[in-house]
Amino acid sequence: MTTSGAGGDKRQSFTRPVIWLLLAGGVALLFLLDLALGSVRIPGSEVLKVLAFGEASQDSWTRIVLHFRLPKAVAALLAGGALAVSGLLMQTLFRNPLAGPFVLGISSGASLGVALVVLTTGASGASLLATLGVGEDLAVAAAASAGAGLALGLVLVTARRVSILALLILGMLFGYATGALVTVLLHFAMAERIQAYVVWTFGSFGVTWQELLVLAPLLLVGLVGSMALAKPLDALLLGEGHARALGVRVTAVRSIVLVATAVLAGSVTAFCGPIGFIGVAVPHLARGLWGTSAHRILLPASALLGAVVALAADLVAQLPGSSSVLPLNAVTALLGTPVIAWVVLRNRRFGASFS
Repeated sequence: MTTSGAGGDKRQSFTRPVIWLLLAGGVALLFLLDLALGSVRIPGSEVLKVLAFGEASQDSWTRIVLHFRLPKAVAALLAGGALAVSGLLMQTLFRNPLAGPFVLGISSGASLGVALVVLTTGASGASLLATLGVGEDLAVAAAASAGAGLALGLVLVTARRVSILALLILGMLFGYATGALVTVLLHFAMAERIQAYVVWTFGSFGVTWQELLVLAPLLLVGLVGSMALAKPLDALLLGEGHARALGVRVTAVRSIVLVATAVLAGSVTAFCGPIGFIGVAVPHLARGLWGTSAHRILLPASALLGAVVALAADLVAQLPGSSSVLPLNAVTALLGTPVIAWVVLRNRRFGASFS
């Protein structure tokens, strides 16, 4: 028994660096493919030339890479990591394998905030925003962040009074309530506003450089702050009582986790739409690949895996060689559901880390 266990540890210590290298290579490869493939196929050598501050053989290739595909690929890289890390934070905090921004109403709150701006801001509202020097994109981001923050505030207040199961049920009910409010807004909104909101709900990493200058710092701050929570999160897996006995300030850590989740999930939802699957599923893939619950490994692993899944989904959604673009949410669900089903069926101890 001991020999077998030691052999297993040696195999894990050998395979973990290999997994890290494969993931890093996968991120780099998918990033380049995302720049090269699409409705217009650009040779990889030309893409590398543009990234090296050179000029491609065709001027249109340079414009496509620099102004459209590069900000989109960077957004996918950051958003995928942010959604995966936010899902891991929520699963650890609530010790529930199904916890995530969508389950607890964070993204629902963000979606309601966006609906209030997109569906109620007509021509007069757009003129007012322009007069105040506030662009509609910035207003959408602010509304989504406010909605996510409000939802998280409700979760935090409610969490002190009810059980985890009741909290999940209330989160689901909050999602239904916000969906009903959005439906009412859709009923009274103008046709072009309805179309804009529906397109937003499909999800897309297609942001501009101006939007990325707002999105990237928010996500980087949230990711860096999350990485610093590895030890307190490990303690929370043992239960709040044990965490307090180990000297962890549970209330402070809970607040930081909720704020970090609001920044990560709310920002992604604001600029990219309500993208599903990644936040709930990717942390489980990270646990399965590394075979550990240690957050010093799971946090960066989830970020890398999230980036891989997001870049792959964006690549498929572009339908290389076609002018059509699939809804990103449909692609993430179609790619992810079979993978997660396989992980759950293969691992009988699914969710054991939370018990």
